[in-house]
Amino acid sequence: MIDVTPKAVARIRQLLEANHVEGGLRLGLVGGGCSGLTYKFKLESQPRPTDNVFEFDGVKLWVDPKSFEHLDGMTLDYKESLLQSGFEFNNPNATHTCSCGKSFA
Repeated sequence: MIDVTPKAVARIRQLLEANHVEGGLRLGLVGGGCSGLTYKFKLESQPRPTDNVFEFDGVKLWVDPKSFEHLDGMTLDYKESLLQSGFEFNNPNATHTCSCGKSFA
C-alpha cells in the first residue's frame, strides 16, 4: 500500500488541473541518482493494465509492478516553506537516501 497525505493530494490535483490532464499521476522509479534509484512523476490520462491503482479523495495514483516492490509502504507528502517546496518521500524500503531526498538505495 502507498499512502498520500492530504497536502500531496491537493498538490497533485493542482498539477492535473493546471496541465489539463484528466487522469492521474504515475509514480515510478528509474535507475540513477546519487543513491541508485530515483523517483519519477508523470501525469497520464489512464493507467496501464498491470498498474497498481490507488485513489485518494478523487486523485488517482498509478504505480507499475516493478516500482511498487520498492515503494510498498511509502508515504508521499508535500512540503512547502519559504525556501523550497516539493514532494517528500517517506519510504521504509530505503536503506540509504541522498541529501536531496530524490534518490535512494
